[in-house]
Amino acid sequence: MNTLVIATKNAGKLSEFKQMLGELPYRILSLTDFPYIEIHEDGKSFDENALIKAKTVATHTGFVALGDDSGLEVEALGGRPGIYTARYAGEDASDKDNIKKLLSEMKDVPWERRQARFVCSLALVFPEGRIFIEHGFCEGIIATKPRGKHGFGYDPIFYLPGYDKTMAELPDQEKNKISHRAMAAQKIKMHLIGT
Repeated sequence: MNTLVIATKNAGKLSEFKQMLGELPYRILSLTDFPYIEIHEDGKSFDENALIKAKTVATHTGFVALGDDSGLEVEALGGRPGIYTARYAGEDASDKDNIKKLLSEMKDVPWERRQARFVCSLALVFPEGRIFIEHGFCEGIIATKPRGKHGFGYDPIFYLPGYDKTMAELPDQEKNKISHRAMAAQKIKMHLIGT
């Protein structure tokens, strides 16, 4: 069986990928299986960061590697937090810290101007050098307060009008059909199926 290494230590993200790619003939590992690998994420875009992660992991392990860089772009904030989504409130910020900062910045923004989208760039790197980059998007609105217990990150404040729920109020199986990561993963699957 082939091995696919997801370039993340984030348990929530790994769990999502296992659900989305689990039926493929790949053993799925993550950076927790390779604690010695250090990734210096210094790209200027989601694509660059995803590629840095995947190339680093493929080089160090000799396995197919999947790098994910995703984040939240809020229209009223000029696209912020963008590539700084995970560390928006500081380098060691928790999900709650990041949400608190974002809600504080959005406190005077009216409902009709709270549009946002989740963006995902996935880079797939094969040890022999083939590279594929795919994208996924999920449109929504920044809620005024957190709701829901599922997911991670900004899911509790990412409201989906079509569902009348936040991302965190959706069961994982539902979220993994419509999320930005799910959209990109569907495209990445096509590159993995033929190998």
